[in-house]
Amino acid sequence: MQCERRLVPAADGTRIHAVLHGGGDGTPLLCLPGLTRNGRDFDVVVQQFAGERSVLTIDFRGRGRSDNAADPLTYRPDVELADTLAVLAATGFKRVAVLGTSRGGIVGLLMANAAPDFLAGLCLNDIGPRIEPEGLLRIMAYVGVDVSFESWQAAALAFAAAAPGFHGVMPEDWLRATRQAYRQRDDGRIAPAYDLRLWETLPNRVDVAEGNIPDLWPLLPALLEKPVTCLRGAGSDLLSAETAARLCEALPQAETVEVPDRGHVPFLDEPASSAALSRWLARVDAKEKGR
Repeated sequence: MQCERRLVPAADGTRIHAVLHGGGDGTPLLCLPGLTRNGRDFDVVVQQFAGERSVLTIDFRGRGRSDNAADPLTYRPDVELADTLAVLAATGFKRVAVLGTSRGGIVGLLMANAAPDFLAGLCLNDIGPRIEPEGLLRIMAYVGVDVSFESWQAAALAFAAAAPGFHGVMPEDWLRATRQAYRQRDDGRIAPAYDLRLWETLPNRVDVAEGNIPDLWPLLPALLEKPVTCLRGAGSDLLSAETAARLCEALPQAETVEVPDRGHVPFLDEPASSAALSRWLARVDAKEKGR
């Protein structure tokens, strides 16, 4: 399969790693990863869709193969949106469907408001306008902690133990997910593939515990005319069923899909996820042809 790697300079010189896969007549698909994750999380999406459309995966600054930022306080969704738009400018894409996992979905919501002409549709993978404090506190407990493991198998066991709400996942599937999110250091140990200084832009734990979390509901009206799908892991502690239902009330054209036996976040290889992505992209393509 055709694959082109790029390192695109952001406004401050930080190089953003992007990979362009495949090609075709379908609306290009832009994949934006979660807080500590990277574009490898979308390997299965690339396999499914790169034969019919271009699929562009990005590592946000400080993650995966992108440069660490000189200033860790730039690890913010608004800066990540600016970086993403720089990648789109470098690749020449004027209009994309965005699949955003967790943090990537927040960047997609910002794009809908700040750069709506680029956004053909949005699929939110286990993220919504309200973030549950319980889930955010769990994530905050490990972001920035310097851990490493002597083997990939040991790393996969720890990775699985830190992911509540998952059931029936085979060890080889946890190992694959770990190889996507972790890297082998020069000393041979296995460690998360992100800049540990990422914690510096996280909110105050007391504020989160008291429910003082940014309200993203005002961002939704920008999506009223766009195809939207929201995937929710049935065991997610970050996106509640109530928030997913309320999202569909605010966006009548949106589809919410609950993915069984998954927490935060679905792997996107589940039958429910795969089918939902296909339906969403079909809606995006149909609407784009009518523009």
